[in-house]
Amino acid sequence: MTDTLNPLGIGPNTWQVNADRADLSRPAIPPRPITVATDTKQLTLDLAKTACIVVDMQNDFCHPDGWLASIGVDVTPARNPIQPLQTLLPQLRSQRVPILWLNWGNRPDLLNISPALRHVYNPTGDGVGLGDPLPSNGAPVLTQGSWAAAVVDELPAEADDIGVDKYRMSGFWDTPLDSILRNLGKTTLLFAGVNADQCVLCTLQDANFLGYDCILLRDCTATTSPDYCFQATVYNVNQCFGFTTDSATLIAALP
Repeated sequence: MTDTLNPLGIGPNTWQVNADRADLSRPAIPPRPITVATDTKQLTLDLAKTACIVVDMQNDFCHPDGWLASIGVDVTPARNPIQPLQTLLPQLRSQRVPILWLNWGNRPDLLNISPALRHVYNPTGDGVGLGDPLPSNGAPVLTQGSWAAAVVDELPAEADDIGVDKYRMSGFWDTPLDSILRNLGKTTLLFAGVNADQCVLCTLQDANFLGYDCILLRDCTATTSPDYCFQATVYNVNQCFGFTTDSATLIAALP
């Protein structure tokens, strides 16, 4: 019989086990509280329980050769979060806050995508829709592993970052996002990316419904929709789903 226990799991959701014993106590992680000003309140959050979710900062939505641009949408606004994220993400990594890249990346066979979802991206049925080749380079639209679904080059991922493919405007539907966050012991989520009024808001809403604390980073979020859509998103987050601040205010609050 040995007294040595071996870790089993992903911290902090970790057991300590051997052939004779299983320790399920999961020792607590020391808190690392900071105080951040938001639009509505002074907010104290625990960096040890915080993760940052960056939504859809990928070529199809943000690159001049991507899908949105190919159907005539001006993607300039979708690129606005790049610079503040270039500043913020290294700061968060230095504080051991996980970065999750939540990108729309469908199965190539589209077996989990309904006609209603496909209609959003190809309303006439004869256009360039999900899985179809882009006119500029032939990459399949929003397909897992393709150039179209990759994060823009200006925002390189680090080795410890976490990638999650999504298949709906909400990143929680039919994905492992919730399981990953719970395994990591994260309860507070910072939100960034595009489009603010669509995939960012839908994911943030579902996070709120699942019991997560939600903070929208205003300058790290954008939309190609009219400006009133962005203003409505900020209003709804503050009114119903969480808090809103900006990256400079968050960085100033970091140790």
